[in-house]
Amino acid sequence: MYETSDIRKGLKVKINGDPWTVVSFQFVKPGKGNAFTRTRLKNLKTGQVVEKTYKTGEKLEEANFEEKYTTFLYSDGENFCFMDKNNYEQMMVPNEIVGDNAKYLMDNMEVTVLFYEGAPMSLELPTFIEAEIIHSEPGIKGDTATGVTKPATLSTGAEVSVPLFINQGDWIKVDTRDGSYVERVRK
Repeated sequence: MYETSDIRKGLKVKINGDPWTVVSFQFVKPGKGNAFTRTRLKNLKTGQVVEKTYKTGEKLEEANFEEKYTTFLYSDGENFCFMDKNNYEQMMVPNEIVGDNAKYLMDNMEVTVLFYEGAPMSLELPTFIEAEIIHSEPGIKGDTATGVTKPATLSTGAEVSVPLFINQGDWIKVDTRDGSYVERVRK
């Protein structure tokens, strides 16, 4: 059981039999009355996000998750195949669970798969990936206004906004949490 003082971003709890994760939280201590913690929770089965307030001293039930460290192997169109790094067992994860993470998956990428009661629930990708730009309109010489971006397609199929000086064939680092350009990488 967790106390309200244990609440932090990413904490996984069980509410009414479903697994939830804390998206954000705020501890509030008003001038009068008892302190409380305001949270935003995301249901890991349905994706529903709700706001919930917990009084100080309330208990939260711990969700029993199992993390498996895997390597991405391939996609057959309906499922994604991952190999457990500990016992080399292969597992298929449905498209619905992989979701938008599919556009950042690369062969042999190390991915953490979260299991809840024996079923895959979600993926945790590395925070940053390095990928090649396979399509981008060329920048115009002299067009160097700060903050101007253009769309570019990565080798993984994802589309990101990049600065004008990035060209087709360049390698870049991308933040997988929000799909933003971080920097150009020399390869």
